[in-house]
Amino acid sequence: MYRKITDFLETWKNSKHRKPLILQGARQVGKTYSTLEFGRTHYENVAYFNFETNPGLNKTFEEDISPSYLVPVLSHIAGQTIVREKTLIVFDEVQLCERALTSLKYFCEEAPDYHVIVAGSLLGVAVSRTNFSFPVGKADLKTLYPMDMEEFMLAMGEDILVEQIKKCFDTDTPLPAALHEAAMRLYREYLVVGGMPECVKQFVETKDYILVRHTQDTILASYLNDMSKYNNLNEIKKTRLAYDNITVQLSRKNTRFQYKLIKKGGRASEFENAIEWLCLSGIVSRVYKAEQIKKPLENYRDIDAFKIYVADLGLLCAKKELAASDILYMAEELNDFKGGMTENYVNVQLTINGYHTYYWESDRGAEIDFVIQRDGKLIPIEVKSADNTKAKSLRVYIETYKPDYAIKLSARNFGYQDGKKTVPLYAAFCI
Repeated sequence: MYRKITDFLETWKNSKHRKPLILQGARQVGKTYSTLEFGRTHYENVAYFNFETNPGLNKTFEEDISPSYLVPVLSHIAGQTIVREKTLIVFDEVQLCERALTSLKYFCEEAPDYHVIVAGSLLGVAVSRTNFSFPVGKADLKTLYPMDMEEFMLAMGEDILVEQIKKCFDTDTPLPAALHEAAMRLYREYLVVGGMPECVKQFVETKDYILVRHTQDTILASYLNDMSKYNNLNEIKKTRLAYDNITVQLSRKNTRFQYKLIKKGGRASEFENAIEWLCLSGIVSRVYKAEQIKKPLENYRDIDAFKIYVADLGLLCAKKELAASDILYMAEELNDFKGGMTENYVNVQLTINGYHTYYWESDRGAEIDFVIQRDGKLIPIEVKSADNTKAKSLRVYIETYKPDYAIKLSARNFGYQDGKKTVPLYAAFCI
């Protein structure tokens, strides 16, 4: 299956300023597969080292972490010669060996001709930076996310449809009705399957939602296990409580996160570390309220007002134990959840595209789901789960801030009118 990370890795390989690469991201998003596949197709050989399946590797890094010492030893362990520029060195599950992470500094300074990629699932929470120096400035850093809507459609063999969607996005012309319906069907399938590569692969091959759900449940179980394995003993229960509650809060009309809903009398001081852990692990992301719409938005965020979205739609539906048929046909019983689920979907697509998302609220309660900086402009994005596109809040925002244009995401076809760009939900990846 095609992953966009491949294009990034090609650029990294050919860069004159290449440094060792740290590839981070939540579990099961495809870090190992993407790295090894890239190595097989772009290098003469791959020297792969996994610190989880081979814990004895840690001893190699205890004595000396200079490349002149490591390369011959690693060549012996791998059973193949590691050659400058022709071998890709891969350290996997590197969060289990902090010295291996520190060694990147010396690969950068002393042996830049060696191509090194390290992958880790919980680097933000597992690595104790007080014990070993993190290679700040000595490594490139890239986050891999689950597959986005475009990658999902390409995996489903819809290459031509993807190109037509991109063209319609650029020209604001409607997609032919039959293709629009087909794309909306794919969008609803994506909500159920999500973007975890193993789930997408299973769905492409079998179209079996039950098999996909079993895989999603396994991934969710591994997340719970990580919460115990890589967490302070006092925080384990709080982290699980917070994670369980995030999906509950997405069902509320006001999706702003409230600590008191985790448990009666819950406060920020009790749960903020748990929320931070979930964010650092890549399992969830936090979207802050922007108090003023000025550049840079980061300067005007309200640290006490935020929403939390999960990183994958399929895992969201699995956690809520939603039947595939209810999502595919948007059952009325889901009405309370549709809004939060659709917002979550849009945030996933925007995050994968590299945007830092914010939301906005007026003094009288008008709310814009997302505000992003696109091509140097601050653009409001209104999200609707159906084709009802009456957007009073968007009118208030436009009258207040007069943006160059606004984006309305809904089930409606492409169009442009009165400074509002209408984009169907399945095309959120185009933004």
